[in-house]
Amino acid sequence: MHNTADLQETVDEIARVLGASATLEDRSFRLLAYNAQHGEIDAVRQESILRRRATGEVRDYFERFGIAKAHGPVRIPADHDLKARICWPLRHREVTYGYLWLLDSGALSDEVLARAGGLVARAASALAHEARSRQDAGRGLRALLSADPEERATASTGMPGPVAALAVRESPDRVAALWTLPRGVLALAGSPVALLSPAHLAAEVAHTLQSVYGTAAGIGAPRQDPADAWQSWREAQQALRIAEHFTRFAPVARWEDLGVHRLLARLGRADLRELAAEVAGLDGELARTVETYLDLGGHAQKAAAELGVHRQTLYYRLGKAERALNRDLDDGDDRLVVHLGLKAAHLSDPSPSG
Repeated sequence: MHNTADLQETVDEIARVLGASATLEDRSFRLLAYNAQHGEIDAVRQESILRRRATGEVRDYFERFGIAKAHGPVRIPADHDLKARICWPLRHREVTYGYLWLLDSGALSDEVLARAGGLVARAASALAHEARSRQDAGRGLRALLSADPEERATASTGMPGPVAALAVRESPDRVAALWTLPRGVLALAGSPVALLSPAHLAAEVAHTLQSVYGTAAGIGAPRQDPADAWQSWREAQQALRIAEHFTRFAPVARWEDLGVHRLLARLGRADLRELAAEVAGLDGELARTVETYLDLGGHAQKAAAELGVHRQTLYYRLGKAERALNRDLDDGDDRLVVHLGLKAAHLSDPSPSG
């Protein structure tokens, strides 16, 4: 994370100078530091401290006041259980890196706020420096994850193992502040977003970013030597592909949990289309029926319940599918061909199934 001690010291000093409760959050509203209490606090501030992050509803409410683009303190009036407060955007060179929040009992005039101007600028500069450091490390990450051994030879992270790579699908509608991720996590914006994390933090980071973007993520298997992170990155991209096409593994897929889907994810489009051609004779309803039946190990009662149909309807559809494919679903080889074909059909479609 950020240099928490320095940020905490700055927030404590701001609270002392202004005589007000203060919290400091990054641009994604993740709590970075807060001071000892001055008077009563409201539920919003309490939740922010306990959860280490404001809720989506709270963020949406405050952003309506234009805090993301404001160049100075924004006064937010009291509303029901919400106490009046001031949001002071932490801007450096015209970029907002975070927010300072102050509970306002009415004593925080513009003249009083001016006393903390230098301290606020210091906090903004610290967050900007952290962001620049992350960007520099991200450029090194590109080389580390490259499939070219000569390019990888130029990379060095200084990160101890074990590490795991992550691939997270970006969103055109949402922005994630990558520099706010825990210290030791390297990130590189792209399609997908590439990350390298200490292995024990990988799942947490993947779920955090996936939630921000509202998309999907894949986690590669850990590697003890960071020099082998490119292999984990390849797995992470393939796991992401599975997460995007199979609801069962969404929204975050771990390479180690994918079973036979790992083999399918390694296949190219041509091979997938060849497998998918085996089930081209099935319409959408029959394909879903057969896939559900095979996913459940040929258990008719469970498949009928999953599909919401009578067991006789299930048998009718299975028989119709067998005739369309000229396959016998009681035969092991035929069953395998059909099952793989149905899975390959998902992956051969470039658009996620959701």
